[in-house]
Amino acid sequence: MSFIRTSVAGGVGEIVLDRPKALNALDQSMIDDMYVTLGEWGDDDSIETVLVTSASDRAFCAGGDIRAIREHAIDGDTESITRYFASEYRLDQLVADYPKPYVSLIDGAAMGGGLGISVHGEIRVVTEKALIAMPETAIGFFPDIGSTYFLPRLPEGVGMWLGLTGARIRGVDAVAVGMATHFVSSADLPAVAESIRSGASLADALASSGTEETSDVPLRKIGEYFADDNVNAIVGGLRGAVGDEWAQEMLGLLENASPTSLWVTAAMIAAGARSVLDECFDRELHAAEQITATNDFREGVRAVLVDKDRTPAFDPASIEDVDPAVVARIVGA
Repeated sequence: MSFIRTSVAGGVGEIVLDRPKALNALDQSMIDDMYVTLGEWGDDDSIETVLVTSASDRAFCAGGDIRAIREHAIDGDTESITRYFASEYRLDQLVADYPKPYVSLIDGAAMGGGLGISVHGEIRVVTEKALIAMPETAIGFFPDIGSTYFLPRLPEGVGMWLGLTGARIRGVDAVAVGMATHFVSSADLPAVAESIRSGASLADALASSGTEETSDVPLRKIGEYFADDNVNAIVGGLRGAVGDEWAQEMLGLLENASPTSLWVTAAMIAAGARSVLDECFDRELHAAEQITATNDFREGVRAVLVDKDRTPAFDPASIEDVDPAVVARIVGA
């Protein structure tokens, strides 16, 4: 059984993500099936455009199959862990390099791995139901899927803010910061999809895109508090912002994250700013292999996704106690 459905008509190849019970979290079979399909379509002259949609009304793709990765980590199955991340990043690289227009319709949650198969593509359409995030630091992991390339290329501080806090942004926010290219209301999205499927030009299909709604992402504050890659400095600045509700909310998100993951994430985003995409994927693969072997990863996934008690026992429990040598080993610095 495949968790993706494919069809070709009118010069358009469509991939429908169809694992609704898991909010389309990408398991190994989905990654493998998408890679083969996209490879074949890239070489097929009869296919002019690729469209990626979801069969779920709740999510485009909620991320990678992290629960399965945790099981591999507990079993000591490092080979399966490497295979998963290597094949996921290979798929994301294919999307980034795709020779034809690649269109994602995001009407619901798109997090982690869901951004890997969308943000790297040419056209990313979001609705008011879109919920975008890279929430990995809360589970003892780090933002991967090539995000260490695209996060530092967002407006000043935005990538560090999203990567460290796991903050969720809406569709209109994603357009404002450059993670999405078009906004379409959820009610109009089926018509847009049908227009693309019919072979209409993308310009015509998306002619009615746009919204009068404006983003409330506080870019000035983000640039002020998150322009640094020193976690101590970021946390110190937020702690000093007495009376600023937004700063205190962000501080709360950081305090719920794995301290080790915060330092790893900051270092990975800083390195990604100076790297090309394939270098970021190579660094991310090394870091994924290293960090999935840690207690924080097993404990974070347990607390958030398995037992769901939201009380992970991270070790060390404070950003001040994280060993720089451990961070350097994970990052590969």
